[in-house]
Amino acid sequence: MTGGHETFALTLVSAFIALTLAITLWAGRRRRGSAVEFYAGGRLFSPMENGFAIAGDYMSAASFLGITGLIALFGYDGLLYAVGFLVAWLLVLFLVAELVRNCGRFTLADVVAARMRERPVRIAVGAASVTVSVLYLVAQMVGAGSLVALLLGDAGPQARTWMVIGVGALMVVYVAFGGMRATTWIQVVKAVLLLGGAMALTVLVVIRFHGDLGALLNTAAERSGHGRAFLAPGLKYGGDWTARLDFLSLGLALVLGTAGLPHILSRFYTVPTARAARRSVGWSIGLIGGFYLMTVVLGFGAAAVVGSDAVRASNSAGNTAVPLLAVDLGGGAGSTGGTVLFAVVAAVAFATILAVVAGITLASSASVAHDLYASLRRPRGTARDAQRREVAVARLAAVAVGAVAIALALLAQDLNVAFLVGLAFAVAASANVPALLYALFWRRFTTRGAVWSVYGGLVPALTLVVLSPVVSGGPESLFPHLDFAVFPLSNPGAVSIPLGFLMGWLGTLLSPEAADPARHAETEVRALTGAGAV
Repeated sequence: MTGGHETFALTLVSAFIALTLAITLWAGRRRRGSAVEFYAGGRLFSPMENGFAIAGDYMSAASFLGITGLIALFGYDGLLYAVGFLVAWLLVLFLVAELVRNCGRFTLADVVAARMRERPVRIAVGAASVTVSVLYLVAQMVGAGSLVALLLGDAGPQARTWMVIGVGALMVVYVAFGGMRATTWIQVVKAVLLLGGAMALTVLVVIRFHGDLGALLNTAAERSGHGRAFLAPGLKYGGDWTARLDFLSLGLALVLGTAGLPHILSRFYTVPTARAARRSVGWSIGLIGGFYLMTVVLGFGAAAVVGSDAVRASNSAGNTAVPLLAVDLGGGAGSTGGTVLFAVVAAVAFATILAVVAGITLASSASVAHDLYASLRRPRGTARDAQRREVAVARLAAVAVGAVAIALALLAQDLNVAFLVGLAFAVAASANVPALLYALFWRRFTTRGAVWSVYGGLVPALTLVVLSPVVSGGPESLFPHLDFAVFPLSNPGAVSIPLGFLMGWLGTLLSPEAADPARHAETEVRALTGAGAV
């Protein structure tokens, strides 16, 4: 790209940053300093607004950059990510959304601790939520690094490093000064931009092949270098039993993980009623479903128009497939049309990353302040003073979480962002989902069972990731020159998710205290009817 073209692309990105900072300033002036305002935006959002915000939170860089890249490189097997991300919402709609809204106030720990001894449960769930959030943040920042590497051409690894640091700094500003109100409106704006950009590219791909999707798929297969195998299962997850088990592990993580993502569950508290929470999920399913259908077209379009080898040459993980597709659809490298379309897509992708990291950072800082800090501090002063201190701690936590995520993202810059999100989903499904489902539906569930289920899923998941090919033992590992990989799977879900459920069951059976039937009945009535919900 020429200097003038780079300037145009950066101008669009800067314009979105200016818009989001203006929203943050506006929301900061309206902030009253209360916990309900900071964590839940005053619970004033309509189902449609919250549905767009949920879609904005969920349609991350993993979706826009990562899934399309995996489809461009691996065809059918990359498509499985889109299916898993979408199917997961049915579990959220039918089992989680309304009950979570009725039982909690701000975080996942509110729901699990509703009928338990609060301190040990809040510490366990809070620690797991922060871990999941940091892993999710790493994926978004890796996407930002890949994007700027393409945007600035031969600027080198130093530019990617500064971009990751810059995204981290911006997300801290959004959360610390704007809270949930600013984060929600940033998500709404980003969802509209992302859907509009994806729709425009999808239409251009369909026009390129004269509406013949069969021709699109055949051309993608021809230019992939794999022939018809590109359109059949097994290119990435076929072959030996290890690859097939890895696919099963990934599927479990994607389908169950959404119900345990802290930044998604916190969205249900921003609406006034449980019915509004359920309607929000309805809106989000429609938006997300349409978006994932478009990512399928874009992934195969990138393989057909750009070519899998060109995508891989630009970024080995495939994270730049969509921007490369935009350049080609606009007229090719160096053309004005290609540059304009690339600049728009780059700005939309960057908007996606900024908006998602803001939502995740807010959820993780809420877990630190509302669950960990509130459980460990000694009560003093009035309730209003305690709320102000908690919100102040949340703002400081946003800084700390951002710093950790930046450091990890700098290590993982060569991994596919959708793959990294798959790891976050695995940890969420292993640690958070068993405790959440047991707390909502099992009458005998106890405090020990809750704590054991969280740690029984979290510790094995993290340990297996460290001992897997993700970290060492291969050319695409975080540490390619080391080899301590003894666990063969890249995604630990097939082992760690059952362990989370097993440890919750075992901890309950071995618990010295029985579950309180009165508290369970109270929680059940509240979950099903909304009586007493805040």
